[in-house]
Amino acid sequence: MTTATPHAPAIFAADEFVIQLALDRGLLPPAQVEAARAIVASHTDLTKPAPRLLDVLVGQGALDSRRVAELLAAEFSMPMAPDLANVRITGDTLELVPRAVAARHRVLPLAREGGKLRVAIADPLDTDGIDALGYLLKMPIEPMVATAEEISSGIDRFYGKDANSIDDLLNELSVTGGSGAENAVKTEASAAVDPINTDADAPIIKLVHQIILEAIHRRASDIHMEPLEKRFRVRYRIDGVLLEVENPPKRLQLSIISRLKIMANISIAEKRIPQDGRIQIGVGGKQLDLRVSSLPTAHGESIVMRILDKEGLTLGLPELGFLSDDAATFEKLITLPDGILLVTGPTGSGKTTTLYGCLHFINKPDRKIITVEDPVEYQLNGINQVPVRQDVGLTFAAALRAMLRQAPNVVMIGEIRDLETAEIAINASLTGHMVFSTLHTNDAPGAVTRLIDIGVKPFLVSTSLRAVMAQRLVRKICPKCIRSHRPDAKELRALNINPAQATHATFAKGDGCADCNATGYRGRMGIFEIFVVNDEVQRMIYEHVGTAKLREKARSLGMRTMREDGARKVTAGLTTIEEVVSITVGDAS
Repeated sequence: MTTATPHAPAIFAADEFVIQLALDRGLLPPAQVEAARAIVASHTDLTKPAPRLLDVLVGQGALDSRRVAELLAAEFSMPMAPDLANVRITGDTLELVPRAVAARHRVLPLAREGGKLRVAIADPLDTDGIDALGYLLKMPIEPMVATAEEISSGIDRFYGKDANSIDDLLNELSVTGGSGAENAVKTEASAAVDPINTDADAPIIKLVHQIILEAIHRRASDIHMEPLEKRFRVRYRIDGVLLEVENPPKRLQLSIISRLKIMANISIAEKRIPQDGRIQIGVGGKQLDLRVSSLPTAHGESIVMRILDKEGLTLGLPELGFLSDDAATFEKLITLPDGILLVTGPTGSGKTTTLYGCLHFINKPDRKIITVEDPVEYQLNGINQVPVRQDVGLTFAAALRAMLRQAPNVVMIGEIRDLETAEIAINASLTGHMVFSTLHTNDAPGAVTRLIDIGVKPFLVSTSLRAVMAQRLVRKICPKCIRSHRPDAKELRALNINPAQATHATFAKGDGCADCNATGYRGRMGIFEIFVVNDEVQRMIYEHVGTAKLREKARSLGMRTMREDGARKVTAGLTTIEEVVSITVGDAS
């Protein structure tokens, strides 16, 4: 009996079967097959395995992997699996087939129906593997054919990366400031034992990094790790909505929290008071900041990580959600030489992103820009940013006084919270500075009343205020699963869209796909209410007119409410009626 040399070209029966099928159906010219065989036969590098014949033909473009799957499905009278990039698989189904079994047999469980398990397979010739899976699960298997690439990608997406893949991802994830974290651990060694200080705990490090990477991959803005009585819950905030993901075991709670506190360079020994820290990471060639907050709760410390992506700050006004007419108005306002421009809205309405977008737009070499923030969320090139530090007396007001001695052209205040800050900001605007800031009010005209209520004199408000913009964030329809939609009369009435407007509108909805987590939405955009202060409005503010009359006057001058701006974006097919109505419920009138 002769034996093959260790690196001799292997003969794969399945490859030969597929190639013969393609030849019989005229999909492959024999000359191309022979040329591919010659490439395989010419393999001489004994340090590497010989290429597979089928892989050579696919790589040359002679055969398409999807076409190969269709050939096999037709030959064995099996159905083709749906596009695995768009399927939704329940956790109960995935639990039936462990990841190791799915990878070994190259299968992906799709659904359990009527006592059978429907699975996607790559090789219908592997009848032994299908029988073994059925025997293991004690249920009949209903196979559907998919490509090997689709199944491999599906296994990684639904089960998570395997150990080797995690190591590869960790090479892309560089945590800066590691020496500071290590020093923190050493200095606290007498107070607490570092639970992540041995090789045995390396899986915890990988798990924490995988949770962060998965959140970034899924476009999450926050990661919430919440210790409950009997479980340790992990949730991602995606497009403003919290989505619970697979929870780590409760027994790993302390180790995971300690690892995150080490990365954020905060004390692992202190568990009685809230703490704040920051993690800087590099993923895929770009830098991200994670703002970490720990809060003691009844069942342990709750950790929230805010993911701050600097790329969102370089967006133009259209990307923020401005339509062309509002973009033109806003550009004029932010390039004024002096005065105050306020952005209002509740927490999480995108005020900071809008202000940073303004600073990016006007950041030119001939302008000096200084900001005072609590805390500094994004670090911007070419801009002087001052963090508030209450512990040493560096309040908003104290920082503002010092900033004005630096002769800036533009000042950005994170938030006007009290009379002292408001008065200094107004005085700065009256002495030739352009001031940007935020205020917590529900609508734009309400900012005037808010400033007067905290003690600013009406004549100072009327002379310094240039404009107020209120905003909210609505989810955008997913571009992958968007379809046309015909709203009924009740939906149209909710946004005061008349039949004439509806006939020229482009209404749309998202069906839900893997790309948008089956929500039908992907990404968010702003809806805005821009209140411009002109001579008439100045006079009304000076006379201390109420918010209702200011709003009525602004509407007569052409101000659109947020709900009306949302309606424009609905009729343009950018978002849905339900989304705008739910976000602007207080603007119904």
